[in-house]
Amino acid sequence: PTLSLLSREFMKFSCKQQTLTKALNIVSKAVTIRTTIPILKGILLKVDEEGMLTMSASDLDLSIEKKVKVENSVPGSIVVLSKLFGDIIRKLPDGEIIVEETEGKVNIKCASSEFNIIGLPSDEFPNINPTEGNEEKIVFDKEILKDMIRKTSFAASIDENKGVITGILIEMEENTLNMVAVDGFRMAIAREAMKNKERENIIISAKILSEISRIISESEDDRDDIEVLLSDKKAVFVMEDTKVVSRLLEGKFMDYKRILPSENGCRVVLNKNDFMDSVERASLLAKVGKNNLVKLDIKDSVIEITSKSEEGNVKEEVIITKEGEDVTIGFNSKYLLDALKVIEDESIVLLFNNSVSPCLIKPVSGDSFEYLVLPVRLGQ
Repeated sequence: PTLSLLSREFMKFSCKQQTLTKALNIVSKAVTIRTTIPILKGILLKVDEEGMLTMSASDLDLSIEKKVKVENSVPGSIVVLSKLFGDIIRKLPDGEIIVEETEGKVNIKCASSEFNIIGLPSDEFPNINPTEGNEEKIVFDKEILKDMIRKTSFAASIDENKGVITGILIEMEENTLNMVAVDGFRMAIAREAMKNKERENIIISAKILSEISRIISESEDDRDDIEVLLSDKKAVFVMEDTKVVSRLLEGKFMDYKRILPSENGCRVVLNKNDFMDSVERASLLAKVGKNNLVKLDIKDSVIEITSKSEEGNVKEEVIITKEGEDVTIGFNSKYLLDALKVIEDESIVLLFNNSVSPCLIKPVSGDSFEYLVLPVRLGQ
């Protein structure tokens, strides 16, 4: 055993500080501090024969792997504590960093700085990417995927005890891909025309999809598309040099189509920005303890938006085109604004039934998005 230890070459590589920092910023998104398993607080550094460094991190729900071309390399692998290693690399000067394993320790040199930190054995690190061989492949345009995540993720529940509604439903129909998020107070739906080989539904944590969106933005991959491999338990998002593995949420998502109102007694068309700005100003006097309440009075060609608290009151008016009955209804201004902020259309449609039924926000034509917001009962 002693001889084999002496003859074993230890992992080594050199890399530019900025390149290593960028890669670490992406990989460390999968490191959890809330774990009792020490190895999950680490990042696996693995150098292959071709001089490619693969950095991996996992919290068992989300795993990220990033490849970086390195110089002066010797193959090998070791796990470093993510926070410590990351802090050191980020604070080193902009230049060449040499990282070398020496019998369970990791030596880091750059310019006149030198660190020695503890390493952990790589064989204890979880295998984050066992292929199952039966994955179905979907190809997304990266910008479309990011846009759909942005348009829905805010409406998923943030209560970890709420199971599947902390996730986003990705529903593949024959010619459409739908993303749906719901938290009990509002619902967000984004739709995109897409040919799908199979009809299938998966649910992925909204938090993880938001991280994937950020990783796409930070990645320097030149390709416009991103591949998603789906199996029974996980989805693997594949970019040129980055791989993100997400565990799927198990359970049945609510039948959201049943919640969408089939008829409406009042249809309003208005300028989205005018309406959003007015609700935002009215919300300055809406109290958190009173559900951030703003009241909408819809009659003739105007929506009157009012709010009041002990500090004062406010009245705003927005010009509209209305068909149907007058409605007076109250909303949590935050839920209205969250939806309005992600809509890019200049004009939108609001559909109402009465003062206790949800409001549906839609595009003037087509159905690329739908937002459903539950009202707040108005005090007498």
